[in-house]
Amino acid sequence: MDENKQSKKLVNIVGLGILLVCVFTLGLVVGRNFQGNSSVFDFGTSKSLDLSMFWRVLDITKSDYVDSKEIEEKELVYGAIKGMINSLDDPATVFLTPEETEEFDSASQGKYFEGIGAELGYEDGQIMVVTPLEGSPAREAGIRPGDYILKVDDYELTSKDTVYDAVTKIRGEAGTDVVLNILHKGDIKPVDITITRREITVPSMSLEFKGDIAYLKVGRFTESSYAEWVQNWDLKVQEILNSEVEKMILDLRGNPGGFFDAAIYAGDDFLDEGFVISKQKDARGNIKDYTSSKDGNLKNIELVVLINTGSASASEILAGALQNAGRAQVVGEKTFGKGTAQKIYDLPDGSSLHLTILRWLLPNGVQIDRDSSVTPDVEIELTNDDFIKGDDPQLDRALEILTK
Repeated sequence: MDENKQSKKLVNIVGLGILLVCVFTLGLVVGRNFQGNSSVFDFGTSKSLDLSMFWRVLDITKSDYVDSKEIEEKELVYGAIKGMINSLDDPATVFLTPEETEEFDSASQGKYFEGIGAELGYEDGQIMVVTPLEGSPAREAGIRPGDYILKVDDYELTSKDTVYDAVTKIRGEAGTDVVLNILHKGDIKPVDITITRREITVPSMSLEFKGDIAYLKVGRFTESSYAEWVQNWDLKVQEILNSEVEKMILDLRGNPGGFFDAAIYAGDDFLDEGFVISKQKDARGNIKDYTSSKDGNLKNIELVVLINTGSASASEILAGALQNAGRAQVVGEKTFGKGTAQKIYDLPDGSSLHLTILRWLLPNGVQIDRDSSVTPDVEIELTNDDFIKGDDPQLDRALEILTK
């Protein structure tokens, strides 16, 4: 078993419910396994479930459909499974065919991929942009968090299209163009934006110093493995300690999440021993506390955390934990509101089920969701005009707080 697959089985990961336009997912998996030897088409495993109507409809369709000779039975069954899973109304829970699973697996490995570099979510029946990645074609073209995607080239997206459907239409080879019909947040008239796909590198974190203030931008809580992420984090922390600065900005804006354990590990570095960083609630309602277990290396540094609507999942857990503990001032905009984790079940025919199995709560017991995401202590919007001009009032306010 290679390191990637092993880390997927052993490390808790908080999913986004968000699919990358180019990499499909960034930290969606809690674990990956499938128990049992039954066929994916074995529907008789539940004694209480009467599936006679399903078989009846399938037989009628194969017999009487006008183009019955073109019907592939397997595709009908896959469609039925997708419909069943979609009825849960959970964008993070999806069924992927063998072909889709193969694409998902190949695209979710590594740090380099081709596409436009935007993460997509689902809200009120519409495909929306959670965040464009730093340095991506999407960001350079003017795509913003909260934008709705109405059309991809000549295809009009509907409420029947899942995030994965949108991803398959938007992705493509480097050097090719895609035209997105976008409704910017707060606007009433959509615009067409042409984006040229290219190869994209996604750094997990970067560090610079703004005078006597350390500025650590954490773009995601994933690497090729959890161990690699931790190694990178430790190197950045040591660099901060070596600089002997006493103030720090932790920028989690546009961070879609990743390894849950990475958020806990990072939080531990800012806290004394014994603080609850997050709570886990399983399908049976059991709640488990995750607490800080060491005297953090950065526990004495003055801290401001930046968040926005592109901060999701693991980044919300970390920001909320530091806010609940009174450890940091949180500046920016409300987070995305995605506090669930998924497990991938590999099925015998090569297809896969990505199922939400856990919910994550803030230390105060509040469940992270679209209605109760992390609200900053100091709310400052980064407007479209700010974006176009290259201004950053959120970062400016964080610097102001730390230089008083």
